[in-house]
Amino acid sequence: MTKKSIPIRPVPGHSDRAAVVLPAEWMPQSGVMLTWPRRESPWGAQRPSVEAVFLRLAAEIARRELVLIVIEDERERARITQELRGQGTDPDKLRFATAPSNDVWARDHGPIVVWRGAQTVLLDFRFNGWGRKYASDEDDRITRRLHDQGVFGRHAREPVDLVLEGGSIESDGTGTLLTTARCLLSPTRNPKLARNGVEEQLAAWLGARRVLWLEHGFLAGDDTDSHVDTLARFCDPKTIAYVSCEDPGDEHYDELSAMGAELAALRTAAGKPYRLVPLPWPRARLEDSGERLPATYANFLIINGAVLVPLYDDPADGEALTRLAACFPGREIVGIPALPLIRQYGSVHCVTMQLPKGVLT
Repeated sequence: MTKKSIPIRPVPGHSDRAAVVLPAEWMPQSGVMLTWPRRESPWGAQRPSVEAVFLRLAAEIARRELVLIVIEDERERARITQELRGQGTDPDKLRFATAPSNDVWARDHGPIVVWRGAQTVLLDFRFNGWGRKYASDEDDRITRRLHDQGVFGRHAREPVDLVLEGGSIESDGTGTLLTTARCLLSPTRNPKLARNGVEEQLAAWLGARRVLWLEHGFLAGDDTDSHVDTLARFCDPKTIAYVSCEDPGDEHYDELSAMGAELAALRTAAGKPYRLVPLPWPRARLEDSGERLPATYANFLIINGAVLVPLYDDPADGEALTRLAACFPGREIVGIPALPLIRQYGSVHCVTMQLPKGVLT
């Protein structure tokens, strides 16, 4: 099935009809944004183990590009810098900014950067705590506060009256977006917009010429209404890596099999099938209440020269690294122990937001 192309409309409130591009994650980056766990955070006693993941992420990113670390106050700057120095990190690769936050999920409260002609624009979509599930008032203000501090130089910030999270969309960099109906059509996000209205907004603001919708796919324990970055990811314009469950006795089997069939029916803009790479299925991880946690290898982060892959101390970890290495020839594949992150239902991609080349200096 080939998705009908969407005509590109001018951005509301703008006469500029220059082409809009949402860069693919594998395009050159200036840095990655992390919102550091605050001292009094939802993580509670788990905070030290979560911070260890953040330190590992920051160190790996700083080997290749800048790291923008959002902290709650200046007391954290020296402490975090010292911790990262101990891991061999060059402090010149670190940028700090202060802003209150509700939580750490920068993927969903950070800016979504687009190119509009020759202009780089930071789009500041509304964030409402994944459909008003959690407090989000401070997170929703982070991009504005960072922009007001001059963190992003002279690049324009534009507020957008649309609820949209970075984890809910995947871009191939050439006008195709991949997303899920469960998330973008959730009545707790943009209840006045039907599917065609959402597509018009994606075309106007993100330059989407095609929107590929997945109707199936979920992870038990996920609280994002099936963010696509937990399920299926572009690795290049012709390749999609996706979570696959081969156990008929698993609660995910029917839904993920249906999602696999949907992906097989999709076509590239040139009308050809995508190269599909199934990712292994880790064994069930449960929280203390017995609820299953959303462990997924699809929640990887692509950075300059490398791919950071979440690991779960699972027999499937090695196979996940091998399969993703085949998707990213020429990039180093780096495993990041991520078990602490899924205790709050996210992983490596969820806590990071890449910033394209030129955004940070």
